[in-house]
Amino acid sequence: MSGAGEMRWYVVQTQPNGEAKAALNLRRQGFEVYLPRYLKERRHARKVDVTARPLFPRYLFVAIDTATQRWRAIQSTFGVARLVSNGDEPACVPDGVVHAIRAREDGRGFVALDLKPAFAPGDRVRVVAGAFMDSAGLFGGLADHHRVSILLEMLGRKVRVLLDADMVAAA
Repeated sequence: MSGAGEMRWYVVQTQPNGEAKAALNLRRQGFEVYLPRYLKERRHARKVDVTARPLFPRYLFVAIDTATQRWRAIQSTFGVARLVSNGDEPACVPDGVVHAIRAREDGRGFVALDLKPAFAPGDRVRVVAGAFMDSAGLFGGLADHHRVSILLEMLGRKVRVLLDADMVAAA
């Protein structure tokens, strides 16, 4: 357990799509809250939408001094599902985790994600979303900042396809 005056970070699980609501209500109670977000690009019908999304859907961080703050009130806060705990005590986040996430934020406060794929040209990959879902192929390389080129075996021949990087995983 923390000593008096020692603020530590803890994890709150929110209700579905309730991260912003929980953060607002926790701040109103005087808690310091950190809800890391990133910018997600979504392509649909030749249109690209960019929206801010939680880095950890349904979770946020809250700083608590368990010796001096009424942290049990978090459990009944509107938008909160539960405070992640070990038994009766809240489970503290290891030192440096929140700092490391904040260090990756850009000037607008969004966490910059590393979009480089985890595979090299020629590696076997599979498509995990979209029209070619469950197809296997070979990684060809990066097409641009957000898309990758893969070779798929279709109708007896290899076809080069460009897909969003998040639609492809190692086979």
